[in-house]
Amino acid sequence: MNDQSSAAHNPENEDDHLERRIREQPDVTPHPIVRRIVLAIVIVAVAYVVYLLSAAFFPREWAQRVGDQAGGSLTRGTTWGLFYGVVFTAVPLLVLVQVRRRFFSWMWRGIVVVVAIALAAPNWLTLSVVAGDSKAARAGRSIMDNEAPGFRAATLIGVVIGAVLVIGFTIVTMRLKSRRNEVKRLKGERDELRRGSDAER
Repeated sequence: MNDQSSAAHNPENEDDHLERRIREQPDVTPHPIVRRIVLAIVIVAVAYVVYLLSAAFFPREWAQRVGDQAGGSLTRGTTWGLFYGVVFTAVPLLVLVQVRRRFFSWMWRGIVVVVAIALAAPNWLTLSVVAGDSKAARAGRSIMDNEAPGFRAATLIGVVIGAVLVIGFTIVTMRLKSRRNEVKRLKGERDELRRGSDAER
C-alpha cells in the first residue's frame, strides 16, 4: 500500500522539481537599454542600406521624373521641391513619433521605424542626387539643374518646414496631454475633499 502511494506521488514530486528548476533559471530578457541600442543600430543600418541603394541605382531616374514634372520651370521646380520636402518629411516624422506608444512591442516599434524610413523615400532619392558621387548622381544633378531649377533648394526648405511643423505639433500635443492629466488629478482631489466634507457632516 505504501509503495503504491509513493509511486502515485512521485510524478507530482518530479513535476514540482522541474518547475522549481525552471523558476531558478536566470532571466535572459535583455535590459531595456540593450534593446534601445539594438533598435538604434537597426535604424542606422536600414537607413544606410536605403541610402546606398538609392545612390547606386535611382538618382538618374528620380532626376528625370522630377525634370518631367517641373518641365524646366523655376516656379514648378520650386513648388514640387517644397511639396516633396514638406510632405515626405512631416508624414514620416508623424509616423516615427508613434514609437512612443507604450502598447507597442519592440518588434512593432522596429516596424514603425522601417515604415517611416520608407515613407521618406523621395527625400532619400533627392539626397542621393545631391550628395552622391556616382555617375548616376552627377547625371541627376545635371538633369535637375537644367530641367528642374530650384527643386533641390526648395526641397531642403521643405524638409526644414516639415520638421518644424511636426516638432511643434508634438510639443503642443504633449503639453495638452499634460494639462488634461493635471486637470483630471485636480478634479480627483476636489471630489475626494468633497466626499471628506460630506462624511464629516
